[in-house]
Amino acid sequence: MKGGITIKNYNLIRARKNKGYTQVELSNILKCNKSTISNWENGVSSPTLRMAFALSAILESDINVLFQDYKVQEFQSMNTA
Repeated sequence: MKGGITIKNYNLIRARKNKGYTQVELSNILKCNKSTISNWENGVSSPTLRMAFALSAILESDINVLFQDYKVQEFQSMNTA
């Protein structure tokens, strides 16, 4: 997300589709919600650094390419509420 404007992450979308995964399949592999994958792809939110590396490995794509022009979260909130 840049300046309040959401920008789709086409590199992430392309990498997922190139591997033949649906958002649901990828979310099952990562043990997260399908909406989480959708939010990352649509620029609504960004993955944690740990998840970004997991995506890179699963999609066999360079993390710098997947998240070019995007920030990943440096840490995950410990808030469980």
